[in-house]
This record gives sequence, C-alpha cells and structure tokens, in this order.
Amino acid sequence: MNSSKIAAIDLFCGIGGLTHGLERSGIEVVAGFDIDGSCKYAYEKNNSARFFEGDVRKLKGEELNALYPENSIKVLAGCAPCQPFSTGAKLRDVKPKDEKEPLQAFARLVRESLPDIVTMENVTNLRNRPVFKSFLNTLKRNGYRVWYDIVFAPNYGVPQQRRRLVLLASRLGEISLVPPTHSRFEYQTVLQYIGSLEKIEAGGRSSSDPAHKARNLSATNRNRIRMSRPNGTWKEWDKELVSSCHVRKSGHTYKSVYGRMGWDAPSPTITTEFFNYGSGRFGHPEQDRALSLREGALLQTFPPDYEFVPEGEDVFFESAGRWIGNAVPVKLAENIGASIMKSVQEAASTKPIP
Repeated sequence: MNSSKIAAIDLFCGIGGLTHGLERSGIEVVAGFDIDGSCKYAYEKNNSARFFEGDVRKLKGEELNALYPENSIKVLAGCAPCQPFSTGAKLRDVKPKDEKEPLQAFARLVRESLPDIVTMENVTNLRNRPVFKSFLNTLKRNGYRVWYDIVFAPNYGVPQQRRRLVLLASRLGEISLVPPTHSRFEYQTVLQYIGSLEKIEAGGRSSSDPAHKARNLSATNRNRIRMSRPNGTWKEWDKELVSSCHVRKSGHTYKSVYGRMGWDAPSPTITTEFFNYGSGRFGHPEQDRALSLREGALLQTFPPDYEFVPEGEDVFFESAGRWIGNAVPVKLAENIGASIMKSVQEAASTKPIP
C-alpha cells in the first residue's frame, strides 16, 4: 500500500467542493458524477477530474471500477442530496421514495464496487433516519470499519457555523476524522474571508469579478437593513417595517431572518438562498445588501479564483446559489482527505510483511 496511488470518485459532486478539498489533500480524484449538467464547467475548470452527467441511481459498480487507476486504493465519496433530510423537508412535502433513493443507490454502489474507503457528508438529521442505519449495516456487512459523528465546521478552519454529519469507512483498517485544527479562540471569521472584497451596492457587481454581485433590494428591505445592526434582530426595527410573519408566534423563533451577520465570528450556515436578504442572517455586516455570490463561495472556503461560468457569461443567482450552498466546504473536505491519507499510511505501516 505504501506505493499505491489513492484515487477517488465523487458521487453527487456538484461543482466540486469535496473534490477540490480531496485534491488539495493529495488524493487524485478521477471522476465526478452529478445529475445537474450545469455543474460541469465549474467542476472541470477548477479540478483535474472528469465530470459525468447522469443519474447516480442508474450507475453500476463495474462502471466505477473501470475508472479507477490499476492497483489504486479506491475511495468512493457520496454526498447525497441533503434536502430530503433537512429540517425543512416536511414543509416541502418530500416523499419517502425521494428521501431514500439517493442514499440507497450509494449503498448499492458500495456493495457492487467494494471500494477500499467510503466517505460521506450530509445534514445532521440523517443520523436518526432508518435509511442511514441501513447504510451503516451495508458497510459493516461488507467488512468496513466505520466512524461517523456530527462535525462543527469552524473546528476545521471553515468560517461558518455549519454542523454536518461526516462518515468515514475503511476495509483497510481503523479510520476517523483527524483532530480539530482550530480551537474556539482560533475560529476563522467573516472579516478574515470577505472583509477585503470590493464594496458593492445592492443590485451592483464588481467590474473585475462576475461572481461578486449582490441581489437588489426592495425599498422596504433597504430600510430594514439600514436599521439592522450586526447580530441584531428585527425587534430593533421601527414598527412599520415589521412584517406580519414576524409577529406570528412562529416568527419569534426566527429572529435572525433579515439580519446582518457580524465581522468577528464565523458566518451562519451558507444555504442555497444565502444571496436573499430575507432567507436568514445573510445581510452584509456593514454594506446595505445581502451577501454576494463570491462572498458565499468564500465562506464555503472555495478559493477566490474559483470559476463558475465561462468568461463573458453571466453568473445567475439561483443556479450559483444552489451550486455554492449545496457544496461541501473545501477546508472540511481537505480534512476528510487528510483523514483518508492518515488511515492509509497507518494501515500500510501495520500490514504484516509477507
């Protein structure tokens, strides 16, 4: 194993947050699969892997194994779409079939291809679902040693208060996530990641970066954000600016909606709607606007030069918001890659000499 190449395939790859982090850790990613063909440009432009458009549920294990280099240590990553397991799934009428199918397809591909190492990142609620327990059983029945836990992203250098379920499994030996790289006194902040960007207005954009653009605001929302302080709530506004949804009983639970984030701490979790001022605490700390697309990407720890569309094309809010919000933060992915590398090295060092 000491001389074997570690090679990965990224299922549900999106624009490549997980792939980029794995590559930065030293793992060769040979392919990414996703049903959303609009991710292809960003995935291939910023990574060395090839993008395959298609439904993972129709893939076969033999197709995956044909892509791995000969005699490589095979890694299969499968960050299945998380929306069915999120806290808002009930509101979206997610059907049981829709909830289970992506993860069931991943489990089937594990059985058919038997990679040496498996990894997954998903929302925390998945841990309590029967489909996850079934996935664990599949791994254990096929000889994998399994580690999983809820991971707080700031502990791994991500400037975002994101909690996610991370799983690692290996047929080579013990495996677990590397220890945290940052203490709570060392958490990366919003200021460190987006504080130096060019100032823009709501509805404006940078002349040098097509992704540094901010959605326009209505007159009411302009007044709301002007009355908002970092980490404050809508309770500080003038009464005429308070919406009917705020004064309902349920509205008191979501005090951060229409809020500004602060400079000196990690941001809230970046979702697919982070560019919408009214979708959470996504107001810029001091400029009267919501986050730009580039700012959301930076808080997901994508590099500043990560390209989303070909030169000359516009970056659309809905598509880019989906790409960025659904991604695995690159720095978390890099630590997942480091964990895989460490596990393989330890397995090699303890393997009996023939």
